[in-house]
Amino acid sequence: MSDVFSLLRDSDRDRTHTQAAEVTPAGAAWLASAVAYPRSTLSLWESRPVAPVVLPCGSAFDVVNVPAMFGRRMLDALWAEGPGCGPVATHRGRMLLFTAPGTAQRLPSLLDWEEWGSEVPPLLCHGVGDAVTVPSPARTDAPAGARWVVAPDTRHPWLPGPEVMLWACVRAARATSVSSPRISIFPPADQGANVYDVTRRR
Repeated sequence: MSDVFSLLRDSDRDRTHTQAAEVTPAGAAWLASAVAYPRSTLSLWESRPVAPVVLPCGSAFDVVNVPAMFGRRMLDALWAEGPGCGPVATHRGRMLLFTAPGTAQRLPSLLDWEEWGSEVPPLLCHGVGDAVTVPSPARTDAPAGARWVVAPDTRHPWLPGPEVMLWACVRAARATSVSSPRISIFPPADQGANVYDVTRRR
């Protein structure tokens, strides 16, 4: 077993002692499946366990890239009232929500059709022909700007489609316009990474 996957396995045993979301070996294999030569990506992670990597979108997943605070509201809605979410990462002050392939093309049209386009902050929808930078699966000491919030933990994770993401965007936009205090599943920023009950994921 390579060093990186040994680290991942050891991290599983320590999961109850940390709030950091960590990728399992099966989750790492799913991420690597996005590229034409998955073994090369896995080899990179073996030699550089804390290195982020650029992955193409459109085959294994699409990514909806949103401002961090709006993304938090989307996740609040998905976990409090909806079906949960797929893997989620943060990078450079934005939140990357991994979604089913095809979502990047369909979601903007749905937002316009439902006339919510002007209520939702600019979304960057990454699909076929795009690529995103994701944190390393073994990166347990990542800075707040680049980390896994909900880490992939299976070879075939459930991924929300465009309708689910539309629903989450609408809920988040409505929450933004409400002035009354809201209860959030997110702890204060100084408490480190957020943790979700991934057993609810489909």
